[in-house]
Amino acid sequence: MNFYNNLSFWEKNSWFSSVDYTIVGCGIVGLSTSIFLKEKFPNSKILLLERGILPSGASTKNAGFACFGSLSEILSDLDNQTPEDAYNLVKMRWEGLQLLKNIIGEKEMDFQNHGGYEIFTDNEHTLAEKCFENLNTINELLFPIFKQKVFSEAQNNFSFKKVSYTIKNPFEAQIDTGKMMQSLLKKAQSLGVTTLFAVEVLNFEENQNSAKIHLQDFDFQTNKLIITTNAFAKKWFKDADISPARAQVLITKPIENLPFKGTFHLQEGFYYFRNFEDRILIGGGRNLDFNTEETENFGLTENIQNKLESLLKEVILPKTKFEIEHRWSGIMAIGKVKKPIIKQVSENVFCGVRLGGMGVAIGSLVGKNLVEMMAD
Repeated sequence: MNFYNNLSFWEKNSWFSSVDYTIVGCGIVGLSTSIFLKEKFPNSKILLLERGILPSGASTKNAGFACFGSLSEILSDLDNQTPEDAYNLVKMRWEGLQLLKNIIGEKEMDFQNHGGYEIFTDNEHTLAEKCFENLNTINELLFPIFKQKVFSEAQNNFSFKKVSYTIKNPFEAQIDTGKMMQSLLKKAQSLGVTTLFAVEVLNFEENQNSAKIHLQDFDFQTNKLIITTNAFAKKWFKDADISPARAQVLITKPIENLPFKGTFHLQEGFYYFRNFEDRILIGGGRNLDFNTEETENFGLTENIQNKLESLLKEVILPKTKFEIEHRWSGIMAIGKVKKPIIKQVSENVFCGVRLGGMGVAIGSLVGKNLVEMMAD
């Protein structure tokens, strides 16, 4: 017997009938999209589906950086795109961060602006020289966004070892990822968005004026379908330029008298660390093995975890004992270009995916842009 027929009248009528918008993926983009949809169309019925018991991907697994790119990362982007494209990318990230703060507030996600730093170890003189040679050029490029210079030379006042150069960025901040996601979820639910977890969408097909969504045990109709599953969207859009990119992270136990606060980047953003209260969170390292880390599977690898620990021991905390409390991974989405895919796929299907590891910065803006597209 088809499970759909086993639903009670109340279940069918309340949850799965007369659905105006169904959003697949309860991450930053999915939640933001639902919030903007409800504000734009307050009488609409919005159903948000998530296959995991929590958002499955990067939204609840990221490192909590409210950032828009280190100097070396921006210079690397300029090797593959025009200055206008690089400018627009930073502008999108900065505007997205302001939008996220406007949606839920700084306090609700424990937003702390301790500044950001890029550090260069003793064997990175060539990269450091490239950054200092182009520092003024990049500051001029970004001035219309920030109205002051973004990057400047700084001193290594953090007791880091093997660090020759430091560049400061006063605009970078950090958040509590869990609080941020809980606040977005509460906001969506308070507006009347229905959220269902542990519900996997197997497939969908489009009709003339709606889309039929296939779940494990039954199907239902929705007027509009919005896919916001980021790295996992390749399942439905097989020809799309979307590749998964796993990011591995670890966090220490509390460290007495931790000597710094702030967010830090190394090697074009492939490594990053920050304080979380009196702990250190550090992640990255997929550049050690791009092929292995291009995966939709969560997990940890010995070579990357060893590298993260060695950075802690040899560079960040050379004179301080520490213990690792927890390790995890998340799955980002990247492509040949660092620009999200925000598009109308067909008459009744839309998508906002491939956030390039910048979901915190641009996720809310992608959601807003999706709603504006649907409202046109």
